Amino acid sequence: MRASVNNNPTYFSTCNYKAIDTIFTVNSSYPALVYGQETNLPYYYRKLAGNIPDVSTLKTLLADLDDLGFDKLKVVLDRGFYSEANINALYKNHLKFLLSASTSLNFVKKALDEVYDDLDLYQYYDETHHLYATTVTTQWDYTEERPYKRDTITAKCRIYVHLFYNAEKAAADRAAFEDHITSLWHELTEEKDVSEHDNQYKKYFIIRDMLTRGRVIIVKDDAVRKARRYYGYFAIISNVKMDAITALETYRNRDLAEKVFGNLKDKLNLRRALASSEQGLNGKLFVAFVALIYLSYIKQQMQVNNLYSNYTMQKVFDKLDVIECFENPGDALRVGEVLKKQRDLYEALGVEPQTPYQESSL
Repeated sequence: MRASVNNNPTYFSTCNYKAIDTIFTVNSSYPALVYGQETNLPYYYRKLAGNIPDVSTLKTLLADLDDLGFDKLKVVLDRGFYSEANINALYKNHLKFLLSASTSLNFVKKALDEVYDDLDLYQYYDETHHLYATTVTTQWDYTEERPYKRDTITAKCRIYVHLFYNAEKAAADRAAFEDHITSLWHELTEEKDVSEHDNQYKKYFIIRDMLTRGRVIIVKDDAVRKARRYYGYFAIISNVKMDAITALETYRNRDLAEKVFGNLKDKLNLRRALASSEQGLNGKLFVAFVALIYLSYIKQQMQVNNLYSNYTMQKVFDKLDVIECFENPGDALRVGEVLKKQRDLYEALGVEPQTPYQESSL
């Protein structure tokens, strides 16, 4: 599918190619998206023929976008894309990337251990996102096999590990873990062992079946501490120099896109490809893309004006949704009362609120 903007040179001339920041690569149910670096607004999308399992498929997509003038792109990828082979291929092809990474990876864990004792200090706290954040610069062990020369190239490549700590998430994860350990404990003490849990039993408990005392269960405290150590922490890795909060906001643009198109999948039956014609599917994607532009703008304005300290996006919508309007055929749209808090929200979002009974420009 080609977006109609492709053949419009006037539109492209207004877009600063140097400001192009990201392309989101997802499965066939989501399109690839290009965002502006400064505006954080999407202005190009393309439906994908399939998923993006490796860099070779990604290169084909980027080559197509390069033909359209998008020549300076950063790729934002989810955790499922991670593998040593894929990261090596990204470096080999000089692709700029941003990728969610598990804290269980050795090089991420090593970077986190460097700042673990200090990451929850106030100097690392970001009040907008209500979490702690910092960046550790480290090295990626690059390898490239060259079958034609029968050798392997090795090198050290700079990689940035953006680390985050969310105290609320840590508390929730710990509570869930404690419930899990308690459940395992009851299974063992009541001798209602579940075979699927055998590895968990061995990991967290010492089990002794005594002839005189019966079953004795001892918790492995060190194993429990080790499991809880990284609760609330998460990481984003990149080969592009930026601060941790910029990396987080860039990655969360991807989350917003997935919510929009995921919502579309649920409500408009995109999960059932045969239920719609190709033309109908393209129309639904276009509507979702337009909605994403609005949501991205609102998200950007909320960040700029620090609205996230008091509101979620849904709460903003709820505040404004109660404003009533009335329309009769042949008459101008009549808007009901707009309260001061609602007017303040409109102004913070860069929208001029309509006064009651003001004629709408829509």
